[in-house]
Amino acid sequence: MATFLDIHPVDPQPRLVNRVVDTLREGGLIAYPTDACFALGAQLGNQAAKERIIAIRRLDDKHHFTLVCADFAQLGQFVQLDNAVFRAVKAATPGPFTFILPATPGVPRKLQHPKKKTVGVRIPEHRITQAILAELGEPMLSSTLLLPGDEEPLATGWEIKERLDDQVDLVIDGDETGNGPTTVIDFSNGYPEVVREGAGDSSPFA
Repeated sequence: MATFLDIHPVDPQPRLVNRVVDTLREGGLIAYPTDACFALGAQLGNQAAKERIIAIRRLDDKHHFTLVCADFAQLGQFVQLDNAVFRAVKAATPGPFTFILPATPGVPRKLQHPKKKTVGVRIPEHRITQAILAELGEPMLSSTLLLPGDEEPLATGWEIKERLDDQVDLVIDGDETGNGPTTVIDFSNGYPEVVREGAGDSSPFA
C-alpha cells in the first residue's frame, strides 16, 4: 500500500518533503505533481524503479526517460548545449517543457536513449517538485504518469492512489498541477523539432 502525503502546493512542509526524499533514497518509486501533470519519479541509478515505470506504463525502448533538474547547473552536467540551444532552452525554463538533447560522456548508458545517445531533461516550475529536488541534491529519473489505454494523464492524488496503490511506494497530493503532459522539443539534430504538443507553448520552436 502506497503512503499518501498531502503537501502544501505553495509552502511545502519540510517534514513531508524529507519523507519523500527518504523514500527515493531507499529505492522507492513516487508519484508526484508537476507544473505539467503528475509524474513517476525515482532516484538516478535506481534500475529496479526504472523497470517498474516501464511495467506500469508498458513502455518500449523508444521511450525517453526524463531527468528532472532543479536548475541549469544540474542540467548542464547531463546534456550538451551549444550557445543557440542554450538560449532557446533557457528562455523556456523553468516551465512545462521536456528537451531531448545529446547526453554528455559522463551520463550512464542506462539513462540514455539506447540508439540516439540522447536524454530528456527539464526544469519544472512547481514548488513541491523544486523542494524535493533541493533536498535530494540531484535530478530525479522521471516519466509522465500516463497509463496504458488512457488518453490523459492522471490528474489527482487520490485517483493515483486508487489505481496504483500496489505499484508505487508514495503518492503526493499537491492540489495544483498542470492539466497535460509537457511539450517535448527534440534538439538532438541541432535544431528544434516539436515531438509532442503539451502544456508548454511550442510556437517559439516551430
